Amino acid sequence: MEVTKKTFTLNTGEKIPAIGLGTWQSRPNEVTEAVKIALHKGYRHIDTALAYGNEAEVGKGIKESGVPRNEIWLTTKLDNTWHHRVTDGIDSSLKDLGTDYVDLYLMHWPSSTDPNDTNKHLPDWDFIKTWQELQKLPATGKVRNIGVSNFGIKNLEKLLNDPSCKTVPAVNQVELHPNCPSPKLVQYCKEKGIHCTGYSCLGSTNSPLYKDATLLKMAEKKGKTPQQVLLAWGIQKGWSVIPKSVSKGRIEKNFELDGWELTSQEVHELDNLPDRFKVCGDGWLPVKVFFGDDE
Repeated sequence: MEVTKKTFTLNTGEKIPAIGLGTWQSRPNEVTEAVKIALHKGYRHIDTALAYGNEAEVGKGIKESGVPRNEIWLTTKLDNTWHHRVTDGIDSSLKDLGTDYVDLYLMHWPSSTDPNDTNKHLPDWDFIKTWQELQKLPATGKVRNIGVSNFGIKNLEKLLNDPSCKTVPAVNQVELHPNCPSPKLVQYCKEKGIHCTGYSCLGSTNSPLYKDATLLKMAEKKGKTPQQVLLAWGIQKGWSVIPKSVSKGRIEKNFELDGWELTSQEVHELDNLPDRFKVCGDGWLPVKVFFGDDE
């Protein structure tokens, strides 16, 4: 089985490609080109968000690539200040993306932030109410699958145990790399039938992982880049990965995952890297969303 053709089946029966292109922190003028390069290389999964401010350019890249829309898995996300305006949120994204549907729509963070003061949480709204609205979207045809992002066990429990929760999220997109492996959270999601997508799967810009002797030695021994090893680790662990890059060389290299794999010993070594860091904390949000219960 070619890794680049691999998909994971969601609880809806739909299949999400194992590797996609992430676009967080990709500047608008660079992202159109990055999307085109990725699609021409063979990527069939593109991840963006209203909050990234680059949906229009992502849409442009898809159009200019010439790859038919129905061959591409497209994920976007509802921004925190739009929780009480879900219909407006998805309509804004679809308009900018230049498409009439997305394959996956995620609640970006479990924080219903006040648009008039982002230091405050809306007094009369929360992520349970947001999910009630998201659940209505698949019937409209604008969204094929719905999910969440940055949900730890505590907030997933709260959501799934609420009587209004009729649809189990298809996906939980969370930070996943060997220095933020969240084994308890991944296991919890698996038990609930929720697929995980790993963001910052390379440890993000200037990642401390690239100084990790175990990883560097392993990559050298295999004749692969540290990035390729990290992507193989995530996919072999059972989640989809969305490495972000705007460099042609790296976008292409990150996709060269066919014809080799990590041994179970190598996976085990990466599972046990001792260092810990998180790219994305919750200090900038009006509410706490990470409770240290994912490990």
